[in-house]
Amino acid sequence: MMRTQVAIIGSGPAGLLLGALLGKAGIDTVIVEARSQAYVAARIRAGVLEEGTTRLLQAVGCGARMKVEGLVHEGFGLAFAGRQHRIDLPAHAGGRTVTVYGQTEVTRDLMAHRAAQGWASVYEAANVALHDFGGEAPSVTYEKDGVTHTIACDFIAGCDGYHGVSRASVPDAAKALYERVYPFGWLGVLADVPPADHELVYANHPRGFALCSMRSMTRSRYYVQVPTSDKVDAWSDDAFWDELRRRLPERIADAVTPGPSIEKSIAPLRSFVCEPMRFGRLFLAGDAAHIVPPTGAKGLNLAASDVHYLSQGLIEHYGERSDSGVDAYSGRALSRIWKAERFSWWMTSTLHRFPDTDSFGQRMQEAELDYLTQSAAATSSLAENYVGLPY
Repeated sequence: MMRTQVAIIGSGPAGLLLGALLGKAGIDTVIVEARSQAYVAARIRAGVLEEGTTRLLQAVGCGARMKVEGLVHEGFGLAFAGRQHRIDLPAHAGGRTVTVYGQTEVTRDLMAHRAAQGWASVYEAANVALHDFGGEAPSVTYEKDGVTHTIACDFIAGCDGYHGVSRASVPDAAKALYERVYPFGWLGVLADVPPADHELVYANHPRGFALCSMRSMTRSRYYVQVPTSDKVDAWSDDAFWDELRRRLPERIADAVTPGPSIEKSIAPLRSFVCEPMRFGRLFLAGDAAHIVPPTGAKGLNLAASDVHYLSQGLIEHYGERSDSGVDAYSGRALSRIWKAERFSWWMTSTLHRFPDTDSFGQRMQEAELDYLTQSAAATSSLAENYVGLPY
């Protein structure tokens, strides 16, 4: 039997960052991951990082490559009614900015750091199960190479995503689930072409939403809204580029450089929250506890604020023998989560075409965006939510 202080389920950014924060404080952790390390490291996700997230990465010693390769953005574009308006983030959000640095790169940096520190990680763990987290002696079991292993621990951190075992291990009667599934998805294409603009551009169009994003100045990530019934195979690269340009103002459309797709996928959109986020000695963090539509770029950033709160509580438990931090974890995290859920829902509702969005609804969306860009107060509200509420 293995013994650790905190067993972390899941080796995505939430689990790895929590492990790094606890490890820096001298708290022993073991990460248990169902997938292979190569699979986790290769997952392609968005990467607009709030300053709170970048500060945490720097604090644990994982900010060097981000500082060199990350792109600091001081604004983004809103395109609607055939024109584009720039949101100046520092001017409307107290000087704050965001950094474009892919989640894939964040994961790789955290993995490399964990390996360099010699902290234990188990990959390709089959049949992971959580035991007795409602009592004083929780444990985790898993199978590896045909052998069942047990990890005894003080606490379990469930950082294993929406489909993971952690939340599923909690009895239905002990949790409340809140969910909204949107009637569309994002068809995304990754290509080694320069971005259409030096900042992100979010577009509202009668044909549907579009987003011009990037991973670097030579690699771009573009999205168009599609029905949930669409299949990736039905979209050729040429069809994607043509549809993308139809939804953009002329200047941005002309700047789009088509190229062969490296990766193409359709992501469904949903809003989801599980309450509470603590069940005895089990804590949920990241996508295990909540999902936001990607419109507001909050998924990874919420995971970071979750593990910030959780690490503070656990460090206080071991260092000061006080449980006030772990007792407050769920409430503190959920307060910030629901504000981010609201913002992501609002961005999604304002920028996308819904099945019941008729010509009147389209003009109402455009009027909302026009007001937003003309009102200093409304622009400030957008900017402060986009860069991330403080924690």
